[in-house]
Amino acid sequence: MRSNYILKSLVGLLALLLTGLHATQADEMPRLQQVDGHVYAVVGPLGNRTAENLGNNSTSGFVVTDEGVVLIDPGGSYRGAQAIAALIKQVTDKPVRIVINSGGQDHRWLGNGYFKERGARIIASEAAVADQRKRLRDQLFLLDNLVGEKGMAGTQAVFADETFAEHTSFKLGGITFELKLAGPAHTPGDSLVWLPGEGIVFAGDLVFVERMLGVLEHSSSRGWIAAFDAMAALEPRVVIPGHGPATDLAQAGRDTRDYLVFLRQAVGAFMAAGGGIADIGRLDQSAFAHLAGYELLKGRNAQQVFQEMEWE
Repeated sequence: MRSNYILKSLVGLLALLLTGLHATQADEMPRLQQVDGHVYAVVGPLGNRTAENLGNNSTSGFVVTDEGVVLIDPGGSYRGAQAIAALIKQVTDKPVRIVINSGGQDHRWLGNGYFKERGARIIASEAAVADQRKRLRDQLFLLDNLVGEKGMAGTQAVFADETFAEHTSFKLGGITFELKLAGPAHTPGDSLVWLPGEGIVFAGDLVFVERMLGVLEHSSSRGWIAAFDAMAALEPRVVIPGHGPATDLAQAGRDTRDYLVFLRQAVGAFMAAGGGIADIGRLDQSAFAHLAGYELLKGRNAQQVFQEMEWE
C-alpha cells in the first residue's frame, strides 16, 4: 500500500509540474539582481523547470570577494550551472571558489559537477546531502521529463566535499559566511547562509516570494514556521529567497510565514469540525490568490498539511 501511495504521489507531482506552472513564465531566463555592492541574486522564473531555463527556476546568488566568488546554489543541471557561470562572468572574472548547497531540491545541487570540475569546494549540511541521495532518482526522472535529454546533458550527481551537522562558518576575502541548518522545512536539509557584516541572508527554500510555496511529501509545515522564525531572529536587512527576487523580511513573512500559519490554522479548524481529506481541497485560501501558482498548489498544499497534522 505504501509503495502504491508513493508511486501515485510521484505521478501526481509530475502531472502538476507538466501542466499549469509550465505556462506561467516558462521562457523567462534567470536574471541578475544586484543586492549590494558585491552581493547578487540570480532570480529564476516563478514558473516551472523547462528546457529553456535548464532547470533553473529558483533563485540562487553569489558574493564576490577579493579572493574569489562564493556561489549559493549552482542550478538544476550541468548546463544550468553553465548559465549561472555566464551571469557571474558579467560581474567578475574571479573564479568560483566555494559552492554552498542550501538544501536538497534539484536546483540547489545538481549543478555541482560543473563547478567541481573547475576547482570549487562544495559545502552542504549533512541533512541536505542525505536528502539529495534519497531523492536523486526521483529528481532525475522529473528533470528528464521537464528539461529533456539535451538540457540535462552532462549532469551527474556530485555531492558536497564538506558537510556540517548544525552550523559552520568560514571567511573568504574578508567576508564572513555563516551556514546554519534550519530545516526540516520545504526539505529536510534546508539551510541558510548568513552574512553578518552585510545583514544579508540567503534563505534558500525557507522563503518563497511572489510565488505560492509548495508543501510536499518531504516537507514539514510546522518545522518550516520554526525555521522561518530562526531566520527572522537574525533581523536581516535583505532576504534573498529561494524563489522570487531579493526582498525585505516583511514581504518574506507575508508570502511565506503568513501562508504557512494560515494553512495550519485553517486545516486544524477543518479537522476539528470533522472534515475529511476528500473535501480539504475546497478550503478557502483566496487571501493568497495573488501568489503565482495559487490555483495549482492550494489544494495539494491543504491535502499535505492535513496528512501531516493527522500524525502530530
